[in-house]
Parts: sequence; C-alpha cells; structure tokens
Amino acid sequence: MNLRVVIVEDEKHSRETLKNLLMEFCENIDIVGFGGTVSEAVETIRKSFPDLVFMDIELQTGTGFDVLKELENLNFEVIFTTAFEHYAIKAIKFSSIDYLLKPIDIEELQNAVEKARERKDIKERTQQLQLLMKNIGNIPSDKKKICLATSGGLEFINLQDIIFCEADGSYTNFYIAPDKRLTVSKNLKEYEYLLVDHNFMRVHNSYLINLFEVKRFVKSDGGYILMNNEKQVSISQNKREEFLERMTML
Repeated sequence: MNLRVVIVEDEKHSRETLKNLLMEFCENIDIVGFGGTVSEAVETIRKSFPDLVFMDIELQTGTGFDVLKELENLNFEVIFTTAFEHYAIKAIKFSSIDYLLKPIDIEELQNAVEKARERKDIKERTQQLQLLMKNIGNIPSDKKKICLATSGGLEFINLQDIIFCEADGSYTNFYIAPDKRLTVSKNLKEYEYLLVDHNFMRVHNSYLINLFEVKRFVKSDGGYILMNNEKQVSISQNKREEFLERMTML
C-alpha cells in the first residue's frame, strides 16, 4: 500500500524540491496535498487523511505546531523540516520525532520515510505528538517527559524518574526508578544535550546523572557517587568540584 503524503511548506522552491526528491528516491509514495499556510495545511490534512506529513516548522502565517494545535486527530506520522537549528529541535528530539535539515539529505530522507512506513501503532504516534505539544510549552522539569525509542517500542518516561544514564558504546542505558532499565540506540552525548538543562550532569565519560537522585558522594576508593537505587557511579577527577558545587545549590 502506498504512503499518503502531505507537504506543508510555504516556499514554492522548497516545496517542489521535496516533492521531486520524494518522487525520485522514495518508493510507493502518493503525494495527496500541499499547504503553504496554517489554514491551508489544516484543511488539506483534514480532507486527505495522510499517513505522513512533512511539516516545515516556520510558516508565513505561524508555525507547524500551530497546524497541529488546530487538528482534532493526530493519527499520522510527522517529519519536521527546517533550514536551521531551530529552538524547537530539542522539544522534537524529546518526543523522538524525526526532523530533516534543509538542504535535505537523500539518505536521511529515505531513512525517515521508511521509519514512518514501518510504524503501525497509531496510539504511539498520537502520544508522541501530544508529548511534543506539551514540550513546546515552558513546562517545569518535574512535569516533563521524554520519549525513548527502545527495541520493544516507545517508552514515555518522566524526567524525575530517571536516576542516571550509562554509555554503552553507541547505545545508552537508562536506569529508571525504582528498578527499571531501558536501552536506547543513541549515544550518551545526545541525551546530555537534551537533559543538561534539567538538573542532569555528565560526571564521567560513561555517566549522566540526575542530581536529585544522588544519595551521597563517597571519597574513599578513588571517589564515587552512590545513587538512590544503590548503584555506584564513577566521577572524573576534573568534575568533582563542579559536582559538589551544584549539589550545594539544589
């Protein structure tokens, strides 16, 4: 079955470029509509029942998020497009939703389309977009969630429940309160970027910790951090001063 695609893009050249890339390099695609403004996009999506929407973040009459706010049903995949590292990229990554930077790389486009094609769980799609709409708002860390794409599906986790993250090659292990572990196929640096503004600290090449989940700092045996789940976390010598300073500020 062909994938029904809507392109939301206010610049004609960018719209035509994306259309041509999809037709030439992505198989089994039907482009069923276009939208150049918020109102056009909303009307097109309502009428055409797409499986996938390519959504430019910045439109002349608003944003792609304004389009999503106007829709009653968010039962489609979204791939955001933008010409620069937009402020909203972090919120998009928190929701584990794909985005493409312009000019669009063909291989990245193909991978994003195939990922969207393989997704069958409509409930997960809707939850991701609902999470995105919450994260776009300025909500406090203790109310914030992150979407983790694991081999078993999507997990929606409260930030305050993450005890620490551990590097495992190109993967990251999440230790979730009280005794859950999840493995995600992204490296620790990716999550440092997302979590550092929410009282998380990279205390070692292998560890990113939730400072609110620290039980105590142990100076013996070379020094280590004991977390609330009784796990020991190594701390680099050059991180000790910053760590102790930040702990006194909590």
